[in-house]
Amino acid sequence: MKKQAAAGVQQELARQKRNAAFRETAAGILFVLPGFIGFVAFILIPVLMSLGISFTEWNFLRGWDAIEFNGLENYIKMFSDDWFKESMINNLMFTAITVPVLLVLGLVIAELINRHSYGGKPVRVMIFIPYIASVVAVCTVWQVLLQPSYGPVNQFLMSIGIENPPRWLVDENWALFAIMMVNIWTQIGYYVAVYMAGLKNVPLDLYEAAQIDGATGIKQFLYITVPMVRPTTFFLAIMGIIASFKVFDLISVMTNGGPGNSTSVMAYYIYKTAFTDYKMGYACALAWALFVVIFIVTLFQWKFQSRYENE
Repeated sequence: MKKQAAAGVQQELARQKRNAAFRETAAGILFVLPGFIGFVAFILIPVLMSLGISFTEWNFLRGWDAIEFNGLENYIKMFSDDWFKESMINNLMFTAITVPVLLVLGLVIAELINRHSYGGKPVRVMIFIPYIASVVAVCTVWQVLLQPSYGPVNQFLMSIGIENPPRWLVDENWALFAIMMVNIWTQIGYYVAVYMAGLKNVPLDLYEAAQIDGATGIKQFLYITVPMVRPTTFFLAIMGIIASFKVFDLISVMTNGGPGNSTSVMAYYIYKTAFTDYKMGYACALAWALFVVIFIVTLFQWKFQSRYENE
């Protein structure tokens, strides 16, 4: 009888454990379910639909019945599309210039504030304000500043002896660089804030030891600060590259891709193709081409980072 009672107790304990495990699993599923439903409804399904639509020709204003399957025609068309080529080149140039500049300036400014600035909090706030400011307001201010005839920037340049300053946003040779300049000005606050957080994790003992050995401030920066914040730099580089391929608002407000196609980038061209030309199938194909480019660049960064860490 005692053995049967002990066996019954063990079975009851096992049943209670199973019930507890089931309740924990059910609770976990219920907590995850809203986010999972949102992911499926608003991300996964639209992404799969865009992939399917990229193999069609569709003016969405004419409804679902207007969808016509055209195979790989949209993807083949890219190789002969001059606007696509110019937008991709502009985007690559935008990325190649803005991301390194933001990384270098962000780290230098963060280091200066962290080690040599009194009243660092007000300075950080002033630097961060452009990042959270309204894009339309920022673009409007910079359009006034860069006005070619009466703008303060060109007035200053002429006052110091430059007779023919750049015409900035209305000059095909300077418009994209003007957009880059505004983008750097708006984004630098985020990079400084993230680098400031990364610098807090650098042990002060390293700087003290370097000072005892006679290392200058520049050498301390190059041989201590830069290597110690490498993970932060890697994170910002990936996020910066992805963000640079998604830049749209500055160009849409300031230049509309002009003059000519000089400031057209992939995100703007995708928007124009879909909602101005109503070529939704081709726009989806362009979006997937952009995804492939970002994926390849990010994969290359991961491989480079892994190899660098293993050396």
